[in-house]
Amino acid sequence: WELTLYRVIKRVINCPVPCRYSNCGRLCKCERIMVAFKGVWTQPFWKAVSAEFLAMLIFVLLSLGSTINWGGAEKPLPVDMVLISLCFGLSIATMVQCFGHISGGHINPAVTMAMVCTRKISLAKSVFYILAQCLGAIVGAGILYLVTPPSVVGGLGVTAVHRDLSAGHGLLVELIITFQLVFTIFASCDSKRSDVTGSVALAIGFSVAIGHLFAINYTGASMNPARSFGPAVIMGRWENQWVYWVGPIIGAVLAGALYEYVYCPDVELKRRFKDVFGKATQPSKGKYIEVDDHRSHVETDDLILKPGIVHVIDIDRGEDKKGRDPSSEVLSSV
Repeated sequence: WELTLYRVIKRVINCPVPCRYSNCGRLCKCERIMVAFKGVWTQPFWKAVSAEFLAMLIFVLLSLGSTINWGGAEKPLPVDMVLISLCFGLSIATMVQCFGHISGGHINPAVTMAMVCTRKISLAKSVFYILAQCLGAIVGAGILYLVTPPSVVGGLGVTAVHRDLSAGHGLLVELIITFQLVFTIFASCDSKRSDVTGSVALAIGFSVAIGHLFAINYTGASMNPARSFGPAVIMGRWENQWVYWVGPIIGAVLAGALYEYVYCPDVELKRRFKDVFGKATQPSKGKYIEVDDHRSHVETDDLILKPGIVHVIDIDRGEDKKGRDPSSEVLSSV
């Protein structure tokens, strides 16, 4: 199958240069494409992609269903923010629990971009993840549109910035709530922690619910570009759609980078940073530099002196040692 795929790519891009598949060994454009997408042409990866599609479909279908106002346009019922927030939070928690071991349970293009920036998934794989998530959101919103009576379908949960707010304000709100969501994800899923005993999926779900309780009236509380993209495609409403892509992605990348590179960096990453930035330069004349020789890690009460490095200097050399005051002896590290 790999050779067949290579031949298809070669024919599509019309590459004249032979490579290892032709027993030449020269690196051509086809081979570079194959290397860039290494790991994509595997069965487990496509299972993960299909899991992201299915998880997003179910999430959008269930969560957007809670936004439908069954009172209709004539007698609309009051918006129940708690109901909507809990439905979104519990839906995402359920999907993470169901599909987390298959695909990682991103179910959010912003989360996928944060994983790319922290080197937890390759850029090539992220492209397929995001495409699957967006397609799942469109299908989920489409199914909801088909099963909902036209008289109550309303806006189908399309997110919109409040009329008294600018797009910039909406972007900032989306950035903040997505930041707290992604920071929760990184902190809850950190394999270096041994103190996490509760449900990771519930922690993520509660984070989504908190974001909705705070920001529904501001922007509709997206935190998920695909969640906003799906109903926008079905309803054809694109006002301020860019806000729900730029804000969440920036917030997610900031959260992932801060957690992974500043607050809780990996041991190997810390070693690399030390190798790159921790090399001491040659001191200039009259200057001191700090040298780490591990002596600072020894407690004063546990100081161990090797034999031969401490000598007793006799100040009163002419006096008899028997009548000498012990306080006249001075320690010198020579």
